Amino acid sequence: MILEIVSPEASIFKGEVNSVSVPGEDGNFQMLNNHAPIVSILQNGIVKINAASFSFEENEAKKFTKVNDQNYTLPIVSGTIEMKDNKVIVLVD
Repeated sequence: MILEIVSPEASIFKGEVNSVSVPGEDGNFQMLNNHAPIVSILQNGIVKINAASFSFEENEAKKFTKVNDQNYTLPIVSGTIEMKDNKVIVLVD
């Protein structure tokens, strides 16, 4: 599936991922390929991304923390998420 993370200032990440876990209002939840369509509000927490490989914009890479070669995290304050047709769009503050 495709994950796109955007902020008011810039596009932070766009790429093919295996899964993404986000901090929802009622707790963390994870999306995998072919997940049902969803729109949700996000709260303060950590976005966890799993992918076979990563490539970041040079000035955006510092926002992410590398867990290992296939996992990165991104702290957020709040945001929204939409999943539809194997594309996840995360709008973060």
